[in-house]
Formats: sequence, C-alpha cells, structure tokens
Amino acid sequence: MQEIPDFTGLKNATEINFLKDAQVVPDLQLKKIISTAEDKLDTLFRLICKTGEQTTLIFCNHRETVDRISDLLIDKDLAHDIFHGGMEQDERERALLKFRNGSIKILITTDLASRGLDIPEIGCIIHYQLPYTEDAFLHRNGRTARMNAKGTAFLLMTPEEKYPFLKTDIAVEKLKDKYALPKDSQWQTLYIAAGRKDKINKIDVVGLLLKKGGLEKDDVGLIEVKDQSCYVAVKRNKVQQVLGALNGEKIKHKKVKIEIAL
Repeated sequence: MQEIPDFTGLKNATEINFLKDAQVVPDLQLKKIISTAEDKLDTLFRLICKTGEQTTLIFCNHRETVDRISDLLIDKDLAHDIFHGGMEQDERERALLKFRNGSIKILITTDLASRGLDIPEIGCIIHYQLPYTEDAFLHRNGRTARMNAKGTAFLLMTPEEKYPFLKTDIAVEKLKDKYALPKDSQWQTLYIAAGRKDKINKIDVVGLLLKKGGLEKDDVGLIEVKDQSCYVAVKRNKVQQVLGALNGEKIKHKKVKIEIAL
C-alpha cells in the first residue's frame, strides 16, 4: 500500500527499511592452480589433501570425469561421494544426505549440484574443469561464501587455458609435492528401514539410539525421515557399538533392519 488506511488508527508511522543500506559482498577468494593436462588428477589429489578436512565440492563438466576422479579417490582410500544425472534418484538423494549430515566431506559433481539443491555451507569449491559460461561459473561459486561465511574457489587450469569471464589477476596457488591424507569425518550414516509411512518420527529414532543403542545425545547428528526409511548421522567410533546393541530391536513394535548407509 502507498498509504496506511485511516481505520487502523495508526499515528506518526515510521518506516524501517533493513535492506536499503545493506551490501552483501561474498567473501570469496579465487585461486588458480596451474597443471599440465597429464598431471591434473595428481594435482587435484594434492589439492584435496592440502584443503584438509573442509567440506569440498569438486565440479566437472562430464559424468565420465566425475567417475574417473571417484576411482582415483577410491584407490587412495579417501571417503567421498558422487552426484550426477546418470545416477538413480535414490542414489543422488543418499549422496546429498550424507554430505548434509557431514558423513562425507567431498562431493564430486557436475553442474547438477550448482543450483537449487538443499546442501549446506561449503568450505571450498574446486573447478576441476571450468564451465563454458560465466553464469555457470557464478552459480558454482555461489555454493560457498554465503551469508557471513568465507570461502575459496580453486581453478585447476593448464597454462594454455583462457576464459573470457576470468580476471587476469587471479592469484596462483603453489602446491607442495606431498600432504597428509585428510582424516575421515567423525560421522557415519546409519540406514533404518522404516519411515513416515510406518508412523516413525525423529523422536522415535533418538529414543531408540539413546535408550537401547547406548549413545549419548552428542553422539547423534542430523536425522532425516523419509517415507519408507530414516537416515541418521552417528559418531563413527560408536557405529559398531550401536549396531550390535540394536540387532533385532523394534521401533513402534516393528522389527527393522539397521545398517551402515552405503
């Protein structure tokens, strides 16, 4: 409304505008990593080790590249997951779920994860392959340095690569020959074969884990209840204990399967 109606009885109204002077400037650092095409996978692995235990999104242009990087990290015994359009819907949802609850800290993806997904604040972005357009580049980077947080986007490039949307003064990051392998997350995800359609809710899951699983409140992380299943983050060092304690247990008088979510 342009004016407040007289019938409200409001006198001496004051306008308060919290947006007028707000300036939202992401605290995002861009850093360039120079590598030959032949050494790019090895360079990526060293960069992952350098960034340590930060939550990291690795962007690629093609599904095949996502799978190739995943194969490398499997060989290096580095926990991660993948996300692209060639996966089944439930596989993609499970990958995002484990990324949200902190069970995995590295997600390798195509531009499918650059917008419109419920994923948490990201510590750093790695462009293993730069996108073809500035719009896609901005959307990828928008996954980090949100709100008041800081973030870093690393660009893996060969000396010959040029992109019109990149500034020429991006700082070059140097990598050492070797870094320590990042530790696995302190969390691991458990799958429970019952959900909303079985009248299960988060309180039921917490009660089961604390009363019968022998866990403390701090041992339980994010819980997500689906129609036919539940997923819960549990401290990794307590997983085998809780699986043993809950073997054969029931929720809402129903015996359910509980196992590590793969």
